[in-house]
Amino acid sequence: MKAELREFARRNDTTGPYADNLDVDVLIVGAGFGGVFLLYQLRKLGFKAVIYEAGTDLGGTWRWNCYPGARVDSEVPEYEYSIPEVWKDWTWTTNYPNYEELRAYFDHVDKVLDIKKDCAFDSVVVDAQFHEGEGKWHVKTADGRTGKSKYFIVAAGFAAKRYIPDFKGLDSFKGVIHHSSFWPEEGVDVRGKRCAVIGTGASGVQIAQEWGPIAGSLKVFQRTPNLAIPMGKKSLTHAEQQNAKVHYPKLFALREKCFGGFFYSFSEKNTFDDTPEEREAFFQSLWDHGGFPYWLGTYKDMLFDAAANREAYNFWAKNIRNRIGDPKKRDLLAPLEPPHAFGVKRPCLEQNYYEQFNRPTVDVICLKQTPIKEFKPTGILTADGTLHEFDVIAIATGFDITTGGMTNMGLRSIHNTSLNSEWKAAANTYLGTTISGYPNMFHLYGPHGPTLLSNGPSSVEVQGRWIVDAIKKIERDGLKYVDPTPEATKEWKKRINELSDASLFPTTRSTYMGGSLPGKAFEQVNYAGGIPTYAVEIREVLEGWKGFRTVK
Repeated sequence: MKAELREFARRNDTTGPYADNLDVDVLIVGAGFGGVFLLYQLRKLGFKAVIYEAGTDLGGTWRWNCYPGARVDSEVPEYEYSIPEVWKDWTWTTNYPNYEELRAYFDHVDKVLDIKKDCAFDSVVVDAQFHEGEGKWHVKTADGRTGKSKYFIVAAGFAAKRYIPDFKGLDSFKGVIHHSSFWPEEGVDVRGKRCAVIGTGASGVQIAQEWGPIAGSLKVFQRTPNLAIPMGKKSLTHAEQQNAKVHYPKLFALREKCFGGFFYSFSEKNTFDDTPEEREAFFQSLWDHGGFPYWLGTYKDMLFDAAANREAYNFWAKNIRNRIGDPKKRDLLAPLEPPHAFGVKRPCLEQNYYEQFNRPTVDVICLKQTPIKEFKPTGILTADGTLHEFDVIAIATGFDITTGGMTNMGLRSIHNTSLNSEWKAAANTYLGTTISGYPNMFHLYGPHGPTLLSNGPSSVEVQGRWIVDAIKKIERDGLKYVDPTPEATKEWKKRINELSDASLFPTTRSTYMGGSLPGKAFEQVNYAGGIPTYAVEIREVLEGWKGFRTVK
């Protein structure tokens, strides 16, 4: 079972973007939504830019995540580029595309924008440092290449570093075992097999939905119930999409005016402004629509007031419990008492997840009651002494979320400290796009941006445009480099915490609060004020380089 990106590193060529001693204006890490958007925008301005991508093709997370049922949780056209050349000739088959259709979308993006000619694939960055005298970044890859650039952009996203718990005896298992994000392209045949899914995040839920109907047996190992909501997946016709495209420019402008970067935002009302009957009807309308409106289109106090939040949870539990027949499974999957406030973990979207547990062949095992003791050659031994025998195991335990992609890249500051060591205690950025001590380095869809509280392409385009404009301003002002100050960094950290502390997010450990890795700091790693406010705040500092040290 592969566990690290560098296990995929290899050199495909010696010319073009694969050349040793590459010297360009901008080096970008990652060929997902963020990296591709930046390459496109920077090339238009005449910058020589290259992408280093650890995967084999464009698409970022959608090249890596090919596990059974992998599908996006934002609807289209919310979840696509606002670039007219791309959307004018593209149509989807469904409002929630799977990984295969999203790969086809990125193939279309390449066909239209000619992206891959400036990409080096299978290129895993393992070391990067800015040389002040030269005014350039020196970036090294796992296969031994070195590249130089004035600007260095990390577009690795929030899920670049996989997390596999340190299970005792993991390597002793003789069956088939894979992490969900390193799933083999050829797939795994589970028909009639004894299967396990460890973890109930988005990938665990999606795998369970796919395996439940065909596996010989399936056991889902759950630490915390997933408060999943109906997806509302439906087919889309070519005609209805073409007819709607006249509105796309306004829709793409709208998404940046809404809290989460979707086509909707919170209600103007608080929960208890409505009568119980009105509240029930409002909740039902959101529920029937499907998707994230029940999370980010609901009453404006849901994520801030515990009593309001409980109303949202009670409606969720009532609807989900009605779908689960077995009382024991019902109480594990949808308990009457909330395991945490609703929505402080990003809800997963499901299609028939809970119905799987009505099958006699599908069971849920509570890891809080019976933790995994160790792996054995034939399966998993739990603390109650039961040996659960399996043929196939999916480890769906997620990622070193939000910060892991950056801390595992070998980034070193001008003070010769590593980002990995600097962020052991806590992550620190300025604006969610820059880091003190790392001049001319930018990042997006990572720590201290809207990131996990948003629709990816919306955040990417807001932050991406800002990065492009910052680079343009550096050039226009004749600067060698800009470096955010420690003081500005502290103020931004304070801002991040103030926004978070006003909400219910700090009430539980979650992806928003640093993730579940043992020893990782419990802290808010996202900007919780919404995309519209965020966009205004980061734009304000460009005038006069507020919070930056500038060097000519």
